[in-house]
Amino acid sequence: MGKNRLKIVLVLAALVLSVFYLYPTYRVITLSPEEREKMGEEKYAALRGKALRLGLDLQGGMHLVMEVDKSGLSEDEADDAIDRALEIIRNRVDQFGVSEPSIQKQGEDRIVVQLPGVQDAQQAKKLIGQTALLEFKLVRSAADFTETLRRIDEYLYLQSDASKEKKKTDETVADSSDSSAADDFLADEETAADEEAKTRLTSLLRFFRSGAQDQAWVPEESVAKVDSILNDPGVKGIMPFGTLFAWGRDPKDFQGQKMKALYLLNDRAEITGASISNARVQIGLDRNAPNAPGVSLTLTSEGSHEFARVTGDNVGRRLAIVLDGHVQSAPTIRGKIPRGNASITGGFEMDEAKILSIVLRAGALPASLKFVEERTVGPSLGRDSIRQGVRAAVMGVIAVAVFMLIYYKGAGVVANIGLFLNLVFLMAVMAGLKATLTLPGIAGIILTIGMAVDANVLIFERIREEIRNRKTVRASIESGYSRAFRTILDANITTLITAFVLLQFGTASVKGFAVTLSVGILSSMFCALIITRLIFDFLVDRFAVKKLSI
Repeated sequence: MGKNRLKIVLVLAALVLSVFYLYPTYRVITLSPEEREKMGEEKYAALRGKALRLGLDLQGGMHLVMEVDKSGLSEDEADDAIDRALEIIRNRVDQFGVSEPSIQKQGEDRIVVQLPGVQDAQQAKKLIGQTALLEFKLVRSAADFTETLRRIDEYLYLQSDASKEKKKTDETVADSSDSSAADDFLADEETAADEEAKTRLTSLLRFFRSGAQDQAWVPEESVAKVDSILNDPGVKGIMPFGTLFAWGRDPKDFQGQKMKALYLLNDRAEITGASISNARVQIGLDRNAPNAPGVSLTLTSEGSHEFARVTGDNVGRRLAIVLDGHVQSAPTIRGKIPRGNASITGGFEMDEAKILSIVLRAGALPASLKFVEERTVGPSLGRDSIRQGVRAAVMGVIAVAVFMLIYYKGAGVVANIGLFLNLVFLMAVMAGLKATLTLPGIAGIILTIGMAVDANVLIFERIREEIRNRKTVRASIESGYSRAFRTILDANITTLITAFVLLQFGTASVKGFAVTLSVGILSSMFCALIITRLIFDFLVDRFAVKKLSI
């Protein structure tokens, strides 16, 4: 056995490493709910991270395909938009704590994201698709707000049929000497006045305080109409320079009616999300809702300096915190804030506040994302896939093992030992490389079983030929392995090249198949050429076998 010492060391090392890498998977599978609770979520997560990873089709979760909208970007910006979006999405997903995500570029402008274990589609889309452009903008004064509304009302009236009808009525009344006709025209004028009122933007707005105000409220059923008016090119043309209207985040309940806030803001942002160094969830930031979660912000040193300047120069004014074009809150500046701390409130749920803090820390996306495909795989479907895949693999192994025993007798036992160790090594390598096992991957394992047996069949047939030529058992074994080696090598290298091509150019599911096939090829060659040869050599040397059961 001296000549096989290196092979023995290799096999023992492979076995030890296999146990080391597969033990976490064994523990995760066999862990009872009581043991898991006693272990704690942090330790369990660490153990789960070392275990064999399961793909979306086996574990359940979300599959999303997004398209990056480059229409509003310059040619410097558009070239690397998708790469920057990939990095930001990875940061968001990692901070959210999704285990074993898959985030890949597809083509020139698409990103494929797979989130195993995630079942809440809306939460996943908020986490990934939210642009998260954070801006601090000053709210314009009540006088500016009132004057802007007056301008819009005047423009809408001049563009309306009521204006034309009133002009016609005025001309007719001036020319008429008949008092009864004049009365009719006065009645028409009252009707025209009613129509004029309907054309006013202010007729759709609600104000809940007396005097001039710097914001208005719009009933939920009128939001679409008001939004259409504000987006009219003519209305935009009469807006004061450097201003824009912005909606509040969510409708509020006023006396049983849902209403949305409308603000007039400076177009230019005083500070942006680029100045944020940290964002975290915190309770009690909103004095009106002390138990509601919000997001506490810490600014960079440069951002803190700018924030101190803005708050110091605008005491008494309102500073709107705007996220993706919607006002989250608009607190009044009570004094200079020198420490660079701010907060975002607005009736968040805990999950919403958590996602918002994550996307703010990770940064804003360079462009908006459009969801072009969305698919949810339920955990029950994943369990069924695992059950069916494992059943198919076990049935395949049993069928092959029985065939080898019947056809090759004692040598079939050796082949089956190699087959079992082949599966052990394959799963261990998958776990060690942090590769993900998918349903197509299970198909690759089943194919590997067949290829492993094929190598043993080639070797055993060569050994049979040598025995028929009346060679000794040792000589037959040596010659059989030697003669079969090149054929096995050529066949496996060809298949390995094919697997690498699939790995490079295939889709996610095809890559899952290619990974297990590649690892399986190398593992099956190791077992067929090294392990089974060691077993034969051991039997011949230890028991001086004169006749081989083959």
